[in-house]
Amino acid sequence: MKQLISVFSALCLAVPGLWAQPAPAAPGLPPAALPEAPAAAQAVTPPPSSLDGELFYQVLIGELTAREGDAPTGFSLMLDAARKTNDAQLYQRAADIALQSRSGDAALQAAQAWRQAQPASREANRYVLQILVALNRITETAEPLKTEVRLAPLAERPVTITNLPRFFARVSDKKLATSVLESALADELKTPATGPAAWTAVGRMRLAAGDLPAALEAADRAQALDPISEAPALLALELMDSKLPRAEALVQKYLEGNPKALPEIRMAYARALLDGQRYAEASAQLQVVTRDKPDYPEGWLVLGSLQLQDNQLAQAQTSLLRYIELAGQGDAPQAQTSRGLSQAYLSMAQLAEKRKDFAEAENWLSRIPDAQELVQAQARRASLLAKQGKLAEARQLIRQLPERNPDDKRIKLMAEVNLLREQKEYRGAYELLAQAVAQFPDEPELLYDQAMMAEKLNALPEMERLLREVVQRKPDYHHAYNALGYSLADRNVRLPEAKQLILKALEYAPEDPFIRDSLGWAEFRLGNKAEALKIFEAAYKAKPDPEIAAHFGEVLWSLGQRDKAMAIWKEGMLLNADNETLLQTLKRLRVRL
Repeated sequence: MKQLISVFSALCLAVPGLWAQPAPAAPGLPPAALPEAPAAAQAVTPPPSSLDGELFYQVLIGELTAREGDAPTGFSLMLDAARKTNDAQLYQRAADIALQSRSGDAALQAAQAWRQAQPASREANRYVLQILVALNRITETAEPLKTEVRLAPLAERPVTITNLPRFFARVSDKKLATSVLESALADELKTPATGPAAWTAVGRMRLAAGDLPAALEAADRAQALDPISEAPALLALELMDSKLPRAEALVQKYLEGNPKALPEIRMAYARALLDGQRYAEASAQLQVVTRDKPDYPEGWLVLGSLQLQDNQLAQAQTSLLRYIELAGQGDAPQAQTSRGLSQAYLSMAQLAEKRKDFAEAENWLSRIPDAQELVQAQARRASLLAKQGKLAEARQLIRQLPERNPDDKRIKLMAEVNLLREQKEYRGAYELLAQAVAQFPDEPELLYDQAMMAEKLNALPEMERLLREVVQRKPDYHHAYNALGYSLADRNVRLPEAKQLILKALEYAPEDPFIRDSLGWAEFRLGNKAEALKIFEAAYKAKPDPEIAAHFGEVLWSLGQRDKAMAIWKEGMLLNADNETLLQTLKRLRVRL
């Protein structure tokens, strides 16, 4: 016996990780289907102390046999030892040997034997569940799903239920998995303590299966059981869409009158509103976050960026400085904090630039710690140089940036294009974009940008040709429909076609206030002033913008509501006194504010 222990110890020292070495692959289970082996199975595991000499020798031979390539024999020896000792580590090791040799049926045999021997073991049950999923035997997972819930402590049960959809992440037949999960949770769905988590889990599976209305119904039923539960609100956030207005109502119900509402959920709602270009509503949510949770850094960062975008310079500075103050005090990962600070410093540089304080802008840019933000920082530096009459130097600054991959080359090109666009060097920007289109032919966004430069050069037939090529390549690219429709409406030509193009854009982005602005302009050109006024009122309320203000004011002016038109134009000038559309409107109508 002592000699045997000595031999085993020598082997462990000579071959680190003996217990975790995989056997060569064998047919049976595809690698992609393998459940991830637990960390415990990856580490060096000492031999169980309960083994007598004979079993100890059997385990050793099983390990060596599996290591030498005879996985079936190694598996049999290990499983037999597990049954004789009722040792969880040996059952797990037998299952792992089978998994590593891609023998799914053998792995299931070991896991089921383990669960039968130790029915209270959550680890054994999870092995059975994971292996059944890997073998695509989805209908057989109902019982281990029920067991997973039953074995969880009462306090942990809702979280356990909420996490069940993760077992089916790689399953191809999501509808079948949804049906099985819903059946397994039948009792939990009826219980107030677990119902919200159970309905949320079912909703997530329905979402994964592509059945959005059914997923929304599940979120609704979950929230009906517990209005202040975070889980259904998070699911509803994922479902927010113009075609599912009830989803947003569920999010709002969670947030309104709930003192325990998580700021993270309100932030996520604000971001969803920003994605939908509902800026005023997003700002209102961010104001609540920063008021109720003044030490929550992200709220200040997003609010400051939005205020800067709306030209609220004093408010933006206050918000951004507050974020910078808080950023170093929290527990956020270093990479996340670094990205946030880079964004804050860039925003502060833009703010200083708007005030024409170029030295201060350069000072903020010099603080950027994140190398990934280097291009943006260098682009801002180039902009500062260009505004001081040093355009050639500015372009060279961008061109000197390193190119580690094709993406870097594209980013540099676009940074230079934006620089030229800022300086109204439209010909140079158009030519650079032509180069970019040639180098990156699979990116219709570049074609769109080139079309916009063609418009600036008054090359309108070329602009139309490029935009039609964009929609041919990417039929759902709503910006192209909108740009072409607006251009026709603005030139007062082919107005019925212009309206149809804009309506097509709205099919893809129904809440976009800028597309609504285009539709209002088309209606105005068609002579439908009352309809245009209604559209502009809603668009301007959703997004106070100088260009929308220009059009809104002109409709009011044409209807004889001149005081109101003047008030709207003055608001637009406060937002951006350099907006070309607004300035041209005032000049054409001979209006002095």
